[in-house]
Amino acid sequence: MTRSGMCAITAIAIAGAFAAAPAEAAELFMIKSSTFADGKMMPKKVANSQANGNNNPNCVGENVSPQFSWSNVPDGTKSFAFLMIDPEGRAPGGVNHWVAYGIPASVTGFAEGEVNKPSDKYVGGKSTQGVGFYSGPCTPPNATAHHYTFVLIATDFDPKELPPGLTRDELTAKFGPAPAHLKGTTGMIGLFVNPWHE
Repeated sequence: MTRSGMCAITAIAIAGAFAAAPAEAAELFMIKSSTFADGKMMPKKVANSQANGNNNPNCVGENVSPQFSWSNVPDGTKSFAFLMIDPEGRAPGGVNHWVAYGIPASVTGFAEGEVNKPSDKYVGGKSTQGVGFYSGPCTPPNATAHHYTFVLIATDFDPKELPPGLTRDELTAKFGPAPAHLKGTTGMIGLFVNPWHE
């Protein structure tokens, strides 16, 4: 399967899991980052570090989580969930680099480096790496760039409603049939390649 085909299938799967109800906000629910542009290469520092990545030689960065901010939050939002997924990693299942939820509706973003450690701004789920905080790319060498997909989900869950340690699949199950608990979604993609280059 081609890379574009795989990305299309992943996008459809994410959309199916969190099929968005129409946002009632006057403007579109949007996410952006000052660390990288949507669809462009992310800086080397966002990749996981060898110290944090069990001495994996594919971890070539500093594990600095990107900056994110969002706007035009849908009406009725009580909290957000945030996912970081590498659809090409460990095919065919992909790698869940970050699973977070319970982000209060009053939070409008994260500073660079803020979520590569536990924080009271979110409830940590359980990533493929087995942790509740951001784990950056450890992209295999000499392959095409992986498409790291960041998905922000507006929900009507109370920030303290869901227990810590949920995997992506367990979090998805908590939503129930769409559009239950869902107020809107937005996302962006950052690329990473090893050896790193712009």
